[in-house]
Amino acid sequence: MTEKTVPDCPDDLTAPHPDSVDPPRLLIIGCGYLGVRVGRRARSAGWSVAATSRSRLSAIADEGFEPVRFNWNDSRDLSTISQVIESHAINRVLISVSYDRNSSVDRFASQVDGLSRLLGAIRAVPGHASGHSPDVCYISTTGVYHQTGGVWVDERSPTHPNRDGGRAHLQAESKMRGCLGHSPWTILRLSGIYGPGRVPRAADVRAGRPIASPPDGHLNLIHVDDAASAVISAFSWTKRGKTKRGKTMPENASADSPPRNRDCSERERLYVVSDDGPVVRRQFYREIARQTGAADPVFVEPGENSGVRFRSETDKRIWNRRLKRDLLPKLRYPSYVEGLRDIL
Repeated sequence: MTEKTVPDCPDDLTAPHPDSVDPPRLLIIGCGYLGVRVGRRARSAGWSVAATSRSRLSAIADEGFEPVRFNWNDSRDLSTISQVIESHAINRVLISVSYDRNSSVDRFASQVDGLSRLLGAIRAVPGHASGHSPDVCYISTTGVYHQTGGVWVDERSPTHPNRDGGRAHLQAESKMRGCLGHSPWTILRLSGIYGPGRVPRAADVRAGRPIASPPDGHLNLIHVDDAASAVISAFSWTKRGKTKRGKTMPENASADSPPRNRDCSERERLYVVSDDGPVVRRQFYREIARQTGAADPVFVEPGENSGVRFRSETDKRIWNRRLKRDLLPKLRYPSYVEGLRDIL
């Protein structure tokens, strides 16, 4: 597949962390499963929250967020974002936009070009050039990793994704770096998000239906509440002092640099967000059966062109020591066992 190019952004700008406005003012671009929980967490902490959607404006208003109609594939909406950031003195922007597989817009045109247009709109806000830039957090995916054989990977591991979703996110990450430069920003590569109403194949396990998935290979997961906490923590960067190293590195995981002062000029830009326990698929589905009183699951081969088969072509374990060191020293749901117990 030939990778598509998008317009370059202007030269990098240097900006301090936008923590002078109290309370923080958050704009959520893409208020879906994760975004709405980040918004709830932010509101409970006293933040003001605005959130975008192409159509779910009433649901956003019901959450107590200010609704903003926005589609980053429609250039007519870009001025709206600039106006909202300026008029509401927005100093935090979460970008959590999932690709709509039913869309007529190509994945790369949406997820890469759309993001590039959005970042341009953020930079166009008056005051950006003088160093008053909102802190931007972009939600990416551990699908950018290609490794197999159950090896440990972290932020320093090579990324050669073999699926379009991972490739698009990797190109989008490059746009973040190129467009925002030394302004405050963070990329969070999330493992598979699960939580209330979103447990993979739980209904099939309960009903005794065969699981069309390879039983081997690892699942890397993060409970949606811990993912939301990671976002809030990334937005609260300068409120922390120096941190200490966490756990001993597992065999074949890369070493990390020493802890450093938590100012924006030295902040980490990239985190993998995953829980403490990568789990073999068979164990995950057996735990669902155990907690729900169902029979042990039976596995069958997935369809030749199914997404499950393609996802299972990689097999890696995500090592979250940078997340634990800087953002979430203790996860609420350190493994799938605690997470499933809370949900099921």
